[in-house]
Amino acid sequence: MISPVTVDLDSVAGVRGDGLPAALSDPLRLAAVAATGLLDTGPEEVFEDLASLAARVTGSGRAFVTLVDGERSFWKSCVGVDATAAADRQNPVRESFCYFLVGLGGEPFVVHDAAGDPRTRDHPSVGPMRIGAWAGFPLLAPGGEVLGSFCVIDDSPRIWSDADLTTLETLARSVSAEIHLRQSLESARQAHRVSARLAHSLQQGLLPPALHAIPGLETAASYLPASAGGVTGVEVGGDFYDLFPTRGASFAAVLGDVCGKGVEAAKVTAMARYTVRAIASRAPSPAALLGELNTAMLTQHAPRFLTAAYTAFRLTPAGLAGRISLAGHPPALVRRADGRVHRLGAPGTLLGVVPDVRLADVRFRLAPGDLLLLYTDGACEARPRPGSPLGSAQPVFGEDELAAALAGTRGLDAETTVKEICGALAAHHGGWASDDTALLALRVPPSS
Repeated sequence: MISPVTVDLDSVAGVRGDGLPAALSDPLRLAAVAATGLLDTGPEEVFEDLASLAARVTGSGRAFVTLVDGERSFWKSCVGVDATAAADRQNPVRESFCYFLVGLGGEPFVVHDAAGDPRTRDHPSVGPMRIGAWAGFPLLAPGGEVLGSFCVIDDSPRIWSDADLTTLETLARSVSAEIHLRQSLESARQAHRVSARLAHSLQQGLLPPALHAIPGLETAASYLPASAGGVTGVEVGGDFYDLFPTRGASFAAVLGDVCGKGVEAAKVTAMARYTVRAIASRAPSPAALLGELNTAMLTQHAPRFLTAAYTAFRLTPAGLAGRISLAGHPPALVRRADGRVHRLGAPGTLLGVVPDVRLADVRFRLAPGDLLLLYTDGACEARPRPGSPLGSAQPVFGEDELAAALAGTRGLDAETTVKEICGALAAHHGGWASDDTALLALRVPPSS
């Protein structure tokens, strides 16, 4: 019998009789692993693609999506390992590095030199599995239980860069989100109904719970799901937005619209949002980032296409300076402090269809009192419900109407502006949204 490596893991639950973390046998954790429905199942594109992306971005030879029960590590995906049968895609848990993450309560585990690191040098798999360096982040259940790991392995020792680790952490969250989504949808199918509450919960999971606060900048966002059958939000939509720091004093704002609704659209939405975050810190420009996202979508055979507006910006003594790129998306709108409104951005190719896309960066500046509005086409294609009294009298609320509504908000802060735009849309379509509508506004406060 191969003896497990003896390492002080500071395990939250101590160790078992075989020297491995007692947390491996925690009944709640084992139930969460079983509830994924992934043990002993075959390879699937979404997990293979995310693992392949990790291997490619980090330059490592192997990448794994692993589920860990009490006795084994099962490889749902094993890029760089020639194994397709379920029996070949697993090993005893004592021969896996994944138990480190379980023992550490879900903290990442990173090893630059497996043979030299005192935590792993006596591990039984370092030699047989040619582990030179290992880096893994936990896959977490909704309740926080550690399901397994998302990890990469290099044959040779190496220093994992901060960018490598940030990418792995982001992709691990994407895998966890995919697992959570599947479990939620399976529960809905078993109940033989589509729950509006569940759809709303899933949609919120695809959006940031709160916008990242940026000192010196007003921010506001809104998401309104489309109406269907008289009920709002029955299906998960594909609109999303995000606002986050990238590197140094720079930030990024992205707003996208995945074609269609439902499970496939939600998958693409999650993949796009997490991929954007993973590559934003190293992308040289908005157009370059959207180009990389297009490549990732094609590599992962994304089932839906995507339009997006992405802007990278920083605050300056004079206000805000940035660049924006549009991928098949409506132009952004800039409302100047005096109420003038103009369109911003050069037309570009939508993403996820063709490998060669035409994308351009457009520079812009916001002075004190200026506001930038990103929006999806639900805000410029709004129409009343067919057959309603408004349906025959009200034309489509188009880009000109949206620009006019924005001009009418002169002097208002970002949050109030978004509320006013939502009110104008509701008044036009009578509360029946023909498409999902997402808005994201950034405003430089007026000078005191």
